[in-house]
Amino acid sequence: MSKVCEVTGRRPAAGQRVSHANNKTKRWFKPNLQDKRFFLPSENRWVRLRVSAAAIKTIDKLGIERVVANLRKQGQKI
Repeated sequence: MSKVCEVTGRRPAAGQRVSHANNKTKRWFKPNLQDKRFFLPSENRWVRLRVSAAAIKTIDKLGIERVVANLRKQGQKI
């Protein structure tokens, strides 16, 4: 399963773990992804999205209708 948010596009980022002795090793910063169902009242159906915690806050702020409209304008199939 992909580790990419469907709304914000957040994906894993590479970085370094730095020890007290300043030794550096590779590590990954992974987004906090959740599988969520949202109800679209205009279509009277549920949609399943894989979204980050930040995207859930965006959906709460803007509303699912507006977010889905933006996704469709970008060419994503919902």
